[in-house]
Amino acid sequence: MKAKFAIGCLVQWFEIEMVREYIFSLEKALENFDDQVLIDFTFNINQQLEKINPDVITLEELVAKFQTLIKDLPNVTYSINDSFIAISDYRRGFLDKYCDKAEVLIQGESDSLIPKQTFQVLNLLHQQVKDQTPKYIATFGINKMWDNSWKPLEHTEFTDKPFIHNDEKNWWSIRYTMSQEEMDSFNDNVESLEIINIKPHKFNGCGLIISSEAVKAGVNIPKGAFFIDDTALQAMAHKLLPDMPQYHFKNILIVHNRKHPKKRSYILNEENIDYIDNKRKSTEWYNIANEFCKINDANIFNPAHKFFTWDDVWEIVNQNKNK
Repeated sequence: MKAKFAIGCLVQWFEIEMVREYIFSLEKALENFDDQVLIDFTFNINQQLEKINPDVITLEELVAKFQTLIKDLPNVTYSINDSFIAISDYRRGFLDKYCDKAEVLIQGESDSLIPKQTFQVLNLLHQQVKDQTPKYIATFGINKMWDNSWKPLEHTEFTDKPFIHNDEKNWWSIRYTMSQEEMDSFNDNVESLEIINIKPHKFNGCGLIISSEAVKAGVNIPKGAFFIDDTALQAMAHKLLPDMPQYHFKNILIVHNRKHPKKRSYILNEENIDYIDNKRKSTEWYNIANEFCKINDANIFNPAHKFFTWDDVWEIVNQNKNK
């Protein structure tokens, strides 16, 4: 008997051109697994943060694009959301909803490519550990990261490469945008799995795998998190279940294309800004919310800290407008 999987992804309307690559990678993974996987999407059309450029595309066209992209996926549930929602809100709801429907939950991400071996290797893992450690986290190997604290997570082919700031050309770089074919070239050469146990827990939210039993125990994203949800979830995991194993597939690569050139498409007033980070940082709300995120995450368990909220962000934005 195979494990019951659920994978969920929030797609912001401006990510529509990028997310087709994630969906293609999901399709490849499903082709390599002969059992049902529950697939969940929320397509967010809210424009409180970013406005659609009406000279380029309409909201109706964006929705039609999304529906076309997912129409051939099996066992898919999706919603078109017009209310304000951040990644932490979606993932919290996904984990809460699907922990009663599946045994293994996967956090998809619109700028990721999941390995085509995903469900095969996770099923093998689950069958081996479900009776001994039903509460667990699992992760795949990642690209070169910012500092040595990430080395345990870095893929075997990446970890000894140099970190070069602003490097967009080398395949191991955090800024490099990798294709499905490039990812497959690493994973197809794996002859035997290299699995280690990482302690204390260390992960980013992209492609994180968590057992439903861990979620039922309370490991979820606190509501005080904005969009740095992975740090908050990691803190909860370590606080509630410090001895919960994190099984890490060190030689299976997952791709997180953080700087994907199509990450922000069709946004009003961003047409002449070239680099993706510059686009995001050009918005006042992001810089304020990012600082509040860091403060909230650092004070999750501080009884003297009151969480900053999105209302606090809008208050400062409005104050600045009225100066």
